[in-house]
Amino acid sequence: MSHDPDLPARAGTTTGGPPAPPGPDDWVRAQASPEFAELRSRFRRFAFPMTAAFLGWYLLYVLLSTYAEDLMSTRVVGALNVGLLLGLGQFVSTFLITWLYVRHANRRLDPLADRMRGELEGDA
Repeated sequence: MSHDPDLPARAGTTTGGPPAPPGPDDWVRAQASPEFAELRSRFRRFAFPMTAAFLGWYLLYVLLSTYAEDLMSTRVVGALNVGLLLGLGQFVSTFLITWLYVRHANRRLDPLADRMRGELEGDA
């Protein structure tokens, strides 16, 4: 079966040159696939709870700063008080969440995304 040179090749097929990039129909099929739904689900199961937890932690910090001035000004060590330590904790938690997301993406998202990309681009 030969390829009509006037028609574009489907993604992943070879006609002597490089494969044609995926077309709009290929992207629509990929988006409707069970693998893509699983990828979205894995992302959301991590992102939504982590976002809610961080926003809750930040809201607690703001509320304590506003309404618990005595607590926040309590000295812990030297010039360090509870408010300063909780403020620094915001930075620490940001870096921790970033590390957790990278770890999650490397283990749970990237392998599935790479497999899907390979199928879409014709590598698999």
